[in-house]
Amino acid sequence: MRVFKLRFPEAKVSHWASRYNASPADAGLMQDLRAAALDQGFLTKRQFLTICAWKTQRSKSRCATNDEFTVRTVTKAALATTDEALKMDLLRTLHGVQWPTASALLHFADERFYPILDYRALWSLGYATPPAYTSEFWLAYLDFTRQTASRLGVSIRDLDRALWQYSKERQ
Repeated sequence: MRVFKLRFPEAKVSHWASRYNASPADAGLMQDLRAAALDQGFLTKRQFLTICAWKTQRSKSRCATNDEFTVRTVTKAALATTDEALKMDLLRTLHGVQWPTASALLHFADERFYPILDYRALWSLGYATPPAYTSEFWLAYLDFTRQTASRLGVSIRDLDRALWQYSKERQ
């Protein structure tokens, strides 16, 4: 069983989330791109590449090798299934997509809310270095973040921002 423990008091989640300096791209991803993906039920290659580039520039060239049909087919299947592990497994079949990028794709495109798997967020939850990512780890992280956000009455996005910002300022 995975253990996650906030390095700061739960009461400070809103404080740390408010310190996150969101770029205009963040708002566009959460509003426009998310709305389009929910309406379509899949991501276009352009939408896919926008999210991938937002998450990391390192895999940009590998992500670009995916063709339109593959992106639409794989994201449609991933967004349609209710199996949380399968969502990640499907998305990780796309070139250039590993656990963190797959979580960002879900975060911005799925009807349910997902945290973004990131070394900063994990550091804020007690991990000095990120562990090996597995389905078991992902499901535990997903469960922890959803339960914590629900208990605190904050969105997954705000919890995610708080975890990232705390690490940025303290790590």
